[in-house]
Amino acid sequence: MSFDIHIVGGGLAGSEAAWQLAEAGIRVRLSEMRGGGDMTPAHQTDRLAEMVCSNSFRSDDAEHNAVGLIHQEMRALGSLVMRAADTHRVPAGSALAVDRDEFAAEVTRAVESHPNITIVRERVDSLPDHPTIVATGPLTGSALAESIANETGEGALAFFDAIAPIVHRDSIDMDIAWMAARWDKGGKDYVNCPMDKAQYEDFVAALVNGEKMGFKDWEQDTPYFEGCMPVEVMAERGPETLRYGPMKPTGLDNPRTGRWPYAVVQLRQDNALGTLWNMVGFQTKLKHGEQVRIFRTIPALENAEFARLGGIHRNSFINSPRLLDRELRLKSKPNIRFAGQITGCEGYVESAAVGLMAARFAAAELTGDSLLSPPPETALGALLGHITGGADAETFQPMNVNFGLMPPIPGRSKKADRKKAYTDRARTALAEWLERTAVTEPA
Repeated sequence: MSFDIHIVGGGLAGSEAAWQLAEAGIRVRLSEMRGGGDMTPAHQTDRLAEMVCSNSFRSDDAEHNAVGLIHQEMRALGSLVMRAADTHRVPAGSALAVDRDEFAAEVTRAVESHPNITIVRERVDSLPDHPTIVATGPLTGSALAESIANETGEGALAFFDAIAPIVHRDSIDMDIAWMAARWDKGGKDYVNCPMDKAQYEDFVAALVNGEKMGFKDWEQDTPYFEGCMPVEVMAERGPETLRYGPMKPTGLDNPRTGRWPYAVVQLRQDNALGTLWNMVGFQTKLKHGEQVRIFRTIPALENAEFARLGGIHRNSFINSPRLLDRELRLKSKPNIRFAGQITGCEGYVESAAVGLMAARFAAAELTGDSLLSPPPETALGALLGHITGGADAETFQPMNVNFGLMPPIPGRSKKADRKKAYTDRARTALAEWLERTAVTEPA
């Protein structure tokens, strides 16, 4: 086929990049190995933009949260991922969670039907010599990973990512659990399973002593990413760790006692029908039999039926601050751009955001234009700056978008006021950038 640019990988970053380029009138060849006879250790379907771990895009609060802010900025730039997420959102308090199946189906339909995109179900094993965006994600195939390593001379950095279990809603005992969001923000969107002190201590002991899945030789020295720590690894860090993490009871009044429980397990809706709920923060590498045994000791989950049990897979990313220029091009081979989690950003929305920016830089280059980078005061600009030079290459690790990546706000203020100051400044900076670069939302 004739094409102007090649995108390798049909995850969130690759799908977003393909959409942005196609909307700019550029012909795209999108290569995705799933559906062509290959599969990853974590995916279950051949749909584009399949969400492997959680079904949440996290906070949608654009006034006080950097993640909500990047949501807003991506919407302003015509993001397909955000459009599909908004269409298929499910209740999750102030967070943006989606029906993962309908979300992926929506993205797949949009990309497949675009006249400027051709999807090819194939595995790409080496870096092409034509204009390309590599968006193969953290589960990049071994042959392509070797090709990247040969080109860059860098050993692949890697970390483990774990998947949380999903429970059938009708198997939860609602005579024990109750519906609420923390501090009653956003509605009664979470199922809350309370624990007293004895139950909590027994549960932590079971997690620590439970039988875990073994590692392959090449996985032995791979560190965990702090933002997606397996629940049993958190438990091993100390008996109170979970009570200050995913089992935090603060702000959750049990209507049966009028008090906060000692600890709580929360479940969040995972599909539009409300039949599937995932265990928030309970990514795990426990063996499947152990998961069933231990998680059924949670009050209200004694008879839980699991639609999916937790799992673990190895994630890989490149040393972007050392290898990429400010427009996400590989310094040693500038026809190649990288996007998504392989760049060392972390999170669904961050992955899609980097895909969006890589596509816009590529579109400008292909049409003979130039595109100013989004200002560092914006969430998009801050994330881009971090992975292309703002981070220390010697200690580079995956990072979610956060206010700490932005230039500091002068002076001191209350925490909430300071966050609002960041988002207000970011909106002004984005508006000015859009005006200067004549970037508008695609029709």
